[in-house]
Amino acid sequence: MARAAGVCWTLLMGCVFAAHAVTFEVTEGNSTCIKGELNASFSISYNTTNGTRVSVFALPASASVSDRSSCGSAAVPPELALVFGDTHAHTLSLLFSRDQRLYRVSNISLQYNLSDGDTFPQSSSTGVQSVIASVWELMSARLNSTYRCVSSSSISLSAAVNLTLADVRMEAYMSSANISADESVCSADQPSTTVAPPPSTTTAPPPVPPVPERGNYSVTDGNGTVCVLALMGLQLNITHFSTTRNQSVSELMNLQPNQTTASGSCGVTDSSLSLSDERTNLTFSFTLNSTTQKYYLSAVSVSALWPDMSGVFVTVNRSLSALQCSVGRSYVCSAQQTLSVTPLFSINTFRLQLQPFNITANRFSTAEECRVDQENMLIPIIVGAALAGLVLIVLVAYLIGRKRTHAGYQTI
Repeated sequence: MARAAGVCWTLLMGCVFAAHAVTFEVTEGNSTCIKGELNASFSISYNTTNGTRVSVFALPASASVSDRSSCGSAAVPPELALVFGDTHAHTLSLLFSRDQRLYRVSNISLQYNLSDGDTFPQSSSTGVQSVIASVWELMSARLNSTYRCVSSSSISLSAAVNLTLADVRMEAYMSSANISADESVCSADQPSTTVAPPPSTTTAPPPVPPVPERGNYSVTDGNGTVCVLALMGLQLNITHFSTTRNQSVSELMNLQPNQTTASGSCGVTDSSLSLSDERTNLTFSFTLNSTTQKYYLSAVSVSALWPDMSGVFVTVNRSLSALQCSVGRSYVCSAQQTLSVTPLFSINTFRLQLQPFNITANRFSTAEECRVDQENMLIPIIVGAALAGLVLIVLVAYLIGRKRTHAGYQTI
């Protein structure tokens, strides 16, 4: 079942919606597996005979849970599908996944029908359009808890389609018919101010971990061919609100290779490497620029639930341009590097070697050293050359001095 309400005010800037949250429930037999509410609005760019227009609309009161929704099985993940519009022309779908500790929304998809003249007036195209985005890092919660996020978040499903979610309160993989009173609060809703501990209380800062162990990670395609290789030590730096210290703290945590599972995706111009353990899910996304014949790290996302965190920490940056390297070569950086992902999250890398494209014989290609390593190699050369020059100057000065001394004596 589902219900919603939406009101549109037409202004000079267009149509502004104030939508109430849609409530939903997915059941199979006598069991409830997904339940909650959310507020959703859409911004979709489409072509008309007079150019490009943007349709902005909210999930309407007539939205309902589609028969496509399911509680899933061993082979099929749970899905919440909401249909809306004239003759249910449009479908918003949330696909869920889980591990031992967390569940999350792994994918969000939207099917919208350009033949709907009320929503897309004067559209020059007709038929159903489909867009999908992987968003597992944005919405995750502890098992047997309710995901809550009052703050609005904008999700780009494609270059033309943006989805805004707000007032979200839902639970998947439910163990009972009622959603849990235990809540996993999104990062945007967590306190951002620093509260000083009581004067009489002294709390030691978190210990600094040693240099992380180097892990060997790989991703294979459907044919078993390795498409992503990485050899690196990783140290994560997260600023979060500490429940015991009652203030924001920056905490370092090493990724342990023997406790980490690698997965990912393979593509011609896009690939990814996901590293997961019981407390952290980290994904690197890589992009290949066919024009410059360079690849680079284009996005990083993390979802973490460490001890002393007030809730699940989630953040993502999809506008990176780091670790650039020529196609057909592996990127190597022996020196420690710090990748600043967001103001609250950074990654320290140690003895890094990676290659996300064009791997031959399941091995790294010829190495292309990072600028830091090149500079580190250049410094000893410069110092050595300077010392050699100094020795040469001293030697020349000594020889000149000896010659002048001999020239001062006269023969008797």
